[in-house]
Amino acid sequence: MIKRKEEMEQEYKVEVEGLGIKISTGTIAKQANGAVTISLGDTNLLVTATAAGALRDGQDFFPLTVDYRETFSAAGRFPGGYFKREGRPSEKEILTSRQCDRPLRPLFPKGFMNEVQIIGLLLSADMVNDPDVLMVNGASAALLISDIPWNGPIGCVRLGLIDGKFVVNPTHEEMLDSELDLVYVGNEKEMMMIEGSAEQLPEDKFIEALEYAQNAIQPIIKAQRELAAMCGKAKKEFPLIVCPDEILDMCKEYVGGRLLTAVFQDNKLKRQGDVDALMNETAEFVKQKVGEENFDAAQIKMAFEVLQEQVYRDNILDNGARCDGRKIDELRKIWCKTNVLPVVHGSAIFTRGETQALVLTTLGTTRDTQDLDGLTGGTKRKSFILHYNFPPYSVGETGRFGTPGRREIGHGALAERSLLPVLPSEDEFPYSIRVVSEIMESNGSTSMASVCGGCLSLMDAGVPIQTPVAGISCGLVTRFDKDGVLQKHIVLTDIIGAEDHYGDMDFKICGTRNGITGFQLDLKIQGLDLEIAKEAIARNRETRMKILGIMAEAIAEPNKNLKPTAPRIRIMQIDPEKIGMLIGPGGKNIRRIVEVTGAQIDIDDDNPGKVLIYATSEDSMNRAISEVELVTGEIEVGKTYRGIVRSIKDFGAFVECLPGKEGLVHISELADFRVNKTEDVCKLGDEIMVKCVGIDDKGRVRLSRRAALCEQQGIPYEPKPRESRNDRGGDRRGDFDR
Repeated sequence: MIKRKEEMEQEYKVEVEGLGIKISTGTIAKQANGAVTISLGDTNLLVTATAAGALRDGQDFFPLTVDYRETFSAAGRFPGGYFKREGRPSEKEILTSRQCDRPLRPLFPKGFMNEVQIIGLLLSADMVNDPDVLMVNGASAALLISDIPWNGPIGCVRLGLIDGKFVVNPTHEEMLDSELDLVYVGNEKEMMMIEGSAEQLPEDKFIEALEYAQNAIQPIIKAQRELAAMCGKAKKEFPLIVCPDEILDMCKEYVGGRLLTAVFQDNKLKRQGDVDALMNETAEFVKQKVGEENFDAAQIKMAFEVLQEQVYRDNILDNGARCDGRKIDELRKIWCKTNVLPVVHGSAIFTRGETQALVLTTLGTTRDTQDLDGLTGGTKRKSFILHYNFPPYSVGETGRFGTPGRREIGHGALAERSLLPVLPSEDEFPYSIRVVSEIMESNGSTSMASVCGGCLSLMDAGVPIQTPVAGISCGLVTRFDKDGVLQKHIVLTDIIGAEDHYGDMDFKICGTRNGITGFQLDLKIQGLDLEIAKEAIARNRETRMKILGIMAEAIAEPNKNLKPTAPRIRIMQIDPEKIGMLIGPGGKNIRRIVEVTGAQIDIDDDNPGKVLIYATSEDSMNRAISEVELVTGEIEVGKTYRGIVRSIKDFGAFVECLPGKEGLVHISELADFRVNKTEDVCKLGDEIMVKCVGIDDKGRVRLSRRAALCEQQGIPYEPKPRESRNDRGGDRRGDFDR
């Protein structure tokens, strides 16, 4: 029997009260475990959730993949490039994918190892509403209605602060006036993830924003539960992969107190080496006990993960003891220095314990800005770029080296938005700025080292930042009872890599002495209480003040002068009608100036008549300014010019001082002696030095070669009484006639 269309397709819809977000399911992508379409305005996404039915051989980790993609057809456009199709993901797509991944991951059951793939596809873009928030909410809804085990839902909003008022999910245009860009993800009671930037926002206002956002997500969570009640699937039973109790007990008994000894030392590589050696020794012991045919190396690895987690967490919670010997609120030793490399425009090294960043700053021209595709609205151009590189040698390993991965792009974006609020405006400092953080060593919070080192490097380059920025990460260790009630927690200052791995939180906050500029929260537990967040924010501020004090010892304020290799800039304002004259036919004039001066000349398309000249030497700059003035300037009284004789008359010579601009050198001003014929001093096409000695009310220019000669000889110039034209048999009325 053939079913009618309306019987085959049943669409389920919900709308988020007060936010205009609509979520629907049931009509497309029905073979995925869960699929929803979610929209705000005319921005519409499809988000799917799919789980693999079987495990890979030897799999010992949870392969969760989140991919967000934007298609140009969503905005009614063709993609660029030869193939006319979308290629590798953009930075925006990668950051949105990471932003969605981080709050989803902790909510999967421990031991769940089946591969899960979340795919978000932008179907339509109204260029007004940002789809990144919709991606998180869509992923939550797709997982919630699917048969994949997951402890959701979560809700996500973007919060702005405009004219002192919080605005939920502001448009791209509204965000231009916002002091805050907070992406907030939470469940019904607690926060799960935050990310964003602010204009030196005070901590108390930041906490107020978190509270406001937590309330704002509740209608989104409510709508998802309504959708799940209508069409949600029963959760499927998947095998949970955990270490067998007998293997865990066997490993625990064998290693005894030796694991504590291996873990508690302040050298990361020595600690890793001793733990690995102990694990290999334990594996041989277990293999002999259970027999080679029953031995599984993955179980030993899982057992050591459990045992190390217990060692780290129990000693912190019960004894206040950290593996490297520090106190709970103690900062690692910091060493920093600026001006560490020649030639580069700005450089700094920032070292905190076993984490080290070498950060370089390069100043460029307006041609060096990064053009953004702007498929979903927002900024079209970036004049500040921060790139973060994490080579394998920074952790003493070999591995892939070259194209940046998602982690590198994410860490670079965090550091970039944390430094951006203190940069000068382009009108004040019209350079493009690129900061590159090369991680030399890594043992926790290299992104925060990049912020601190980036700030030092900017000041070394002479970038007039408003005030220095520093960043630090706080961690967390918690203990819950069997009913899931929190029994104890400890907030850690300046976590190392192992404390991040075995702990519950990585809460990064950057800022100045005045307030917060950037932040990012990642959790491994299923929610963070606001009171614990307040404690971490206060601890972060206290530590940040210490770091800023240490940084000030290396460099207290931006250098007043740029490095010799950095380009100098001069801004000239010319008559907008003369831009065409400066450029010349086919760019001929401006190319000639660039070639003969070695300077770069940019014309600001957004500011008619604004010309920017970049040069690396004073001679090059002066020559370029002179050339631009020659093409676009007006003859000025008191200035001396090298002009070309364009016309010879009985009463003098007409000399072109600037292109298309000329004046009369009267025969009496050609020399410091009486001249009988103009040709006795100059001929057509000759180059002569002249000085402008006057411009009459009709704009006619009077030049003097005699005044220029006096200036060269350092003697005073006395204007001669003009002879009557009748004295030479002529008529004065013809003095300016050609």
